[in-house]
Amino acid sequence: MSPSPVLVLDQLSVRLPAGADRPHAMKDVSLAIAGNEILCVVGESGSGKSMTANAIMRLLPGGVTIDGGKVLFDGRDLTQLTEAEMRAVRGSGIAMIFQEPMTALNPLRTIGDQIGEMFDIHTGLSKQEIAAKVLDLLAEVRIPDPKLAARAYPHELSGGQRQRAMIAMALALDPKVLIADEPTTALDVTTQAQILSLIKDLQKRKGTAVLFITHDFGVVAEIADRVAVMQYGLVVEQGPAEEVLNRPQHAYTKQLIAAVPPLKAPPPRPISDEPILTIAKVTKTFRTGGFLGRGVRVTHAVKDVSLVLPKGGTLGIVGESGSGKSTLARCIVRLIDPDTGSLVLNGKDLAKLSREEMRRETRHIQMVFQDPFGSLNPRRKAGELVAQGPIVHGMDRAQALAKARELFGLVGLDPAATDRFPHEFSGGQRQRIGLARALALEPEVLVADEAVSALDVSVQAQVLRLLADLRERLGLSIVFITHDLRVAAQVCDLVAVMKSGEVVEAGPIGEVFGNPRHPYTQSLLASIPGREFGLNRDAVVA
Repeated sequence: MSPSPVLVLDQLSVRLPAGADRPHAMKDVSLAIAGNEILCVVGESGSGKSMTANAIMRLLPGGVTIDGGKVLFDGRDLTQLTEAEMRAVRGSGIAMIFQEPMTALNPLRTIGDQIGEMFDIHTGLSKQEIAAKVLDLLAEVRIPDPKLAARAYPHELSGGQRQRAMIAMALALDPKVLIADEPTTALDVTTQAQILSLIKDLQKRKGTAVLFITHDFGVVAEIADRVAVMQYGLVVEQGPAEEVLNRPQHAYTKQLIAAVPPLKAPPPRPISDEPILTIAKVTKTFRTGGFLGRGVRVTHAVKDVSLVLPKGGTLGIVGESGSGKSTLARCIVRLIDPDTGSLVLNGKDLAKLSREEMRRETRHIQMVFQDPFGSLNPRRKAGELVAQGPIVHGMDRAQALAKARELFGLVGLDPAATDRFPHEFSGGQRQRIGLARALALEPEVLVADEAVSALDVSVQAQVLRLLADLRERLGLSIVFITHDLRVAAQVCDLVAVMKSGEVVEAGPIGEVFGNPRHPYTQSLLASIPGREFGLNRDAVVA
């Protein structure tokens, strides 16, 4: 006999404001979750999965309303509670972990104060008792030095530590239900594995019901007891994780699973022996803080790195946050200057060029950034943003705008969309605009810094196919920075693994991932959630 559910969603519907792309964010959603169970709700952006969490917590944005159904918790329908009654439920009965702790945490208050506030509001504990509880919680979520972490401000902790602090806050009052909204999406593979292990461990020990929202099927394969798949606000499939992952019934579920890149690299393709970019002994050190030379913090971000990008090839650079991979990318395109070393592109050392000389050289080497929205000026039309580079390099404005329309077609966008602003595009479309802008100067080398990490799995697959197609058609050579080893396995010919600013292992992708020699590479590969998931996906989605 299965345990009775702790939380039940019965035909829950949430209406969007007039003018939205559809009437309902979610329609007639029915889900149930029992204690000591992890239910994963999976789907792409816009599927309604995060809105489901917000509806349960009654934290819907302005103009968005519940217009049908029930949310039953502890015998009460949460949709009928007053705001004061709902405040008593939040934290003590149902708690939530958010995707980005840096925006959820108050930057002006210490971690200890923010966790302690939960006890201050909901209990009658003394200050000393609250302080002791905070330290116990920080220890429970495996933060190395709880006393130091309690005194720290959010910006002084790493991404993984901030997420642990958020989990500590969510668990403070021993809630019956824990809602985790994409809590590992922005984390490195090893930190992600630690957070997933932590949530599973705490859930088992405390008997908590966990509603885990994600778009990552690797995560689903790692932790889910049951799975619900959402598309356009509807639950299109749900059932035991083993059943949904291995014998999916709905076409959309099959499509999502088919888009998961397997960890195994495809057969190697022939690439040139001729180098187009040679990185030799590049070093970059940052010095921060201190007064009159005292207390200066020295960070060796890149240490003596030497790599070669062959003509027409893709060199992947992988590693955790803080490994130095993005710093190296910025050195390559001279967004920051390396301290020592050379960056030879077609016989010319970029590291020795003046700013003016480098500006002229940028037509040969361009960068695609992780956050396409942050890197696109919201006040300018998309076509103007793409045309900007050619105009700066002397092209007539009308000719440059015509070229922008051509490039929109090249990256799979409607040429007529050049008159729209960045906010009028989806995340995947904005990443295509970023690609079009980078290609406008017809570069020989493209540096892609986490260019697909923020995208849904099917959109990610589309952008990766586009990159591979452009590489073949335009003869591009690509430096591909990523922390997602599954993605690296599919698009890279060569890979360099970075740790603490150094390259610890490098070589053909199939060799490095198939037979890793360095313990760090081995630990990265072992940490991938649902590591085997995707290897047999053709049989699963047939």
